[in-house]
Amino acid sequence: PNNLIDVGAGDVGVLNYAYALEQLEAAFYVKVLAGSYYTGAPAAEKAIFSDIAIHEKIHADFFKTAITAAAPTQIIKALEPDFATINFGDRTSVLNAAKLFEDTGVAAYNGAGRFLTTDAYITLAGKIVSVEARHAAVIRDLIANGTFANDLDGNALEVSKKPQDVATAVNVYLKTGSKISATKLV
Repeated sequence: PNNLIDVGAGDVGVLNYAYALEQLEAAFYVKVLAGSYYTGAPAAEKAIFSDIAIHEKIHADFFKTAITAAAPTQIIKALEPDFATINFGDRTSVLNAAKLFEDTGVAAYNGAGRFLTTDAYITLAGKIVSVEARHAAVIRDLIANGTFANDLDGNALEVSKKPQDVATAVNVYLKTGSKISATKLV
């Protein structure tokens, strides 16, 4: 549909795709830190969420800077999230949403990395996905201790998802006019 934001193709497309996901994650953690669950959470959980929020903001800012430097006319716009289905006052709701975003982020990087051709971008994406995987692990442990590596495929590898499948999944959390398409990343 015409109202979708196409992330593009090639290296810039992958960078825009990652930028879209990082924008969504950064916005989610801003809401977490402002919610009543966070306000009343134990100090250890507050520290975890504060750290993750900082990381996601750094990731979003990094991609914005990288795309602006490499292809300033091809950067996607700032996206508007829609978190109406998440109760930021409820621990279970926040943790389940965090798990979804972090697991999706890891699967997205795993699925899109193969489309990168610039060595520097491949290295940076590998570094960022390792941070995302640690986020996913700690969120899983907050949900149920010892489950940090429970999102493996049948070969003991992290799950990998196609960019368009990830776009469809995250579009639920983006407002109309901010939903993305990744059909050119194939």
